[in-house]
Amino acid sequence: MSAQYPIARPRRLRRSPALRRMVSDTRLHAADLILPMFVKEGIDEPRPVASMPGVFQHTRDSLRKAAHDAAEAGVGGLILFGVPAVKDAAGSAADDPDGILQVALREVNAEVGDALVVIADTCLDEFTDNGHCGILTPSGDVDNDATLERYASVAVAQATAGAQMIAPSGMMDGQVGAIRAALDGAGFGDIPILAYSVKYASAFYGPFRDAAECAPQFGDRSTYQQDPAGLPEEALREVRLDLAEGADAVMVKPALAYLDVITRVRDAVDVPVAAYQVSGEYAMVEAAAANGWIDRDRVIMESLVAIKRAGADLILTYWATEVARGL
Repeated sequence: MSAQYPIARPRRLRRSPALRRMVSDTRLHAADLILPMFVKEGIDEPRPVASMPGVFQHTRDSLRKAAHDAAEAGVGGLILFGVPAVKDAAGSAADDPDGILQVALREVNAEVGDALVVIADTCLDEFTDNGHCGILTPSGDVDNDATLERYASVAVAQATAGAQMIAPSGMMDGQVGAIRAALDGAGFGDIPILAYSVKYASAFYGPFRDAAECAPQFGDRSTYQQDPAGLPEEALREVRLDLAEGADAVMVKPALAYLDVITRVRDAVDVPVAAYQVSGEYAMVEAAAANGWIDRDRVIMESLVAIKRAGADLILTYWATEVARGL
């Protein structure tokens, strides 16, 4: 062979789909996926979320059916968000034993709790009349420590209702420790905590706020969620604090805009790392696909593989059931 030709030819391992599969470094499994789901009190039919085509505010009946479909597809878990009929400043419906989220947790756990992990989002924004994630001071600031007391109560109510994992998302300082102590004190020492440890004050959450009806009525969440321009070291500090307080797994949210942070967190910890492919990521792909600008199915898979390759063990995605079926 003439010396002008290459000896090393990486293309040899790309010649067929079977070869590419065999040497692939990144493998996505159905059990890696967690499906976020919304259940709304007082509706008779599931309501489409206009900004998230294919996503619904579920009734209790449609929620159970969708949960069953996810379990059949092999999805690893569900995370439930409740939308109550009545909201107030304290988010009272959040820990009401007969509130929509607790009722849904009981029913979904009974339906599919042996097939997948039923996770409860633990926050107040869906339940407060102001849309913020905590209790407000008279001046309108979020009172961190008063909010911790509410989170502790909510977590115990969720565990009592059948949640198999608690996922605090409010980004209050000390929330994991307060919830861990409350769960242990109530006899739920075996319930793990998936901490939203790295959650940015992102513009990618807009469609979620339609689905959960939780847009802040004033201001924003920049005083408690992280600055998108912040250094990765801030994210790692949040992770270390949550682990010290008893977190069993940690999350980065959003996903695609923060792949570097996912990698840094994965390299720093020895617990499972989750990443949330959030509503804005979902909505942009669906909108572009509807206009014929992208190949929808390939973009979905490429985005999920990118999140997995960055280091996420678990991925929260609204495409979980669809992708799991394909896998």
